[in-house]
Amino acid sequence: MYDTIIIGAGMSGLSAGCRLAHYDKKVCILEKHSFIGGLNSFYKQHGREHDVGLHAVTNYAGKGEKRGPLNRLLRQLRLTWEELALVPQLGSKIVFPDCTLGFTNDFKFFEEQVSKNFPKEVDGLRKLVSMLVDYNQMGECQTDVSAREVVCSCIKNPQLVEMLFCPLMYYGSARQQDMDFNQFSIMFRSIFLEGFARPWEGVRVLLRTLLERFRKSGGELRLKTGVKRLLMDSAKNVCGVVLDDDTEIEAKAVLSSAGQRETLRLCQESLGDKSVMDACKPGELGFVETISVLDRQPKTFGHGDTIVFFNDSENFDYKKPQDYCDLRSGVICSPNNFAYSEPLKEGVIRITTLANYDLWSALRKEEYNAQKKEWYVKITEAVSRFIPDFRPYVIDSDMFTPKTVYRFTGHENGAIYGAPNKNYSGTMPFKNLFVCGTDQGMVGIVGAIISGITIVNKYLLANSN
Repeated sequence: MYDTIIIGAGMSGLSAGCRLAHYDKKVCILEKHSFIGGLNSFYKQHGREHDVGLHAVTNYAGKGEKRGPLNRLLRQLRLTWEELALVPQLGSKIVFPDCTLGFTNDFKFFEEQVSKNFPKEVDGLRKLVSMLVDYNQMGECQTDVSAREVVCSCIKNPQLVEMLFCPLMYYGSARQQDMDFNQFSIMFRSIFLEGFARPWEGVRVLLRTLLERFRKSGGELRLKTGVKRLLMDSAKNVCGVVLDDDTEIEAKAVLSSAGQRETLRLCQESLGDKSVMDACKPGELGFVETISVLDRQPKTFGHGDTIVFFNDSENFDYKKPQDYCDLRSGVICSPNNFAYSEPLKEGVIRITTLANYDLWSALRKEEYNAQKKEWYVKITEAVSRFIPDFRPYVIDSDMFTPKTVYRFTGHENGAIYGAPNKNYSGTMPFKNLFVCGTDQGMVGIVGAIISGITIVNKYLLANSN
């Protein structure tokens, strides 16, 4: 019997496994795919390795800094700052009609940008920052408070409000047009107060580091091992899992990083009250992402920004589009434009836009491939309004859609950020069952890792000694 079975070998599952294994717990991570990483993984195509999910690691803290989630992560997992090999961004932008706000990992620079473009709103911005919920209070404060209501009580200029929401929503909101203020606080801190970084080798460095630490501590990982349902004892307490091949594995507790609704499906027969599942609404927001490999570094044709969040209209519509994709807004990321000591071997431009899962998932294979090619052209053409045109330098490309996300994660509607209502406590309707990861409320690389650590500390280690 295991002390804990963890479902899913993404960032939150791996970090939870590391934390448990450090305390000599018998822990096994089950992953249905043949590779680790979940939403943040990598794959090979035409001899090149491409990151999936990772644009940048948020919550950056430099070596020696004592505060923030990144340093908590290092302490809890007993990692050194050097092992993550993080390199800070060069500088990013939020681009709206007639206004651009630059930001770096120094919040004072962003304050100066707001002061220059919205001089009457600086005090309001500072007031907003003073109201942000601290990471350590997540799950202990009031939920379902509209972030728009809070922000608009501090900042009166509608365009600045939209410009603040654009990057935060694209990098972490499962809710259409608004955010819970808890979630807004997480994202504002992680992007504006702490900032972006990235390892030179991309996400594989982080995954390799976590996996090595997990295995060295005695943890067990089983790949190609899907879970069919959860085992229940006579009192309807979770006591293990049933695998896809009907093998039963017993455990004192189960921690799922598969998503709250997806986890409820594994114990649906034992729920009794079906309203529990009905109350856990699936997310509606899907994305496409194009990856363009270039024959030169982006700086050589005038593109030096790390990440550009763009919106081409006065209002920012963060909602499920009616068409396959919404070209009005999106994110342009260049992994080349971090402060590396040596450049990446090839130039890369990654573009993310909102997408409609229903339309993509309804296509037959031939139609699907044709639509991908068509929308790749449309998306790369659309972003030439916001960065120098890179299309003449493209030597390879790829694209994923919400259908891809569903296939590899099981998230309904291909919703990368999961359910719109987060489960900050991490508890479930059954004893000995917990969730971590996106649906627990912490998003991004660092957020997912902190989620795994937090749930383990609170429930699985609290009474162990």
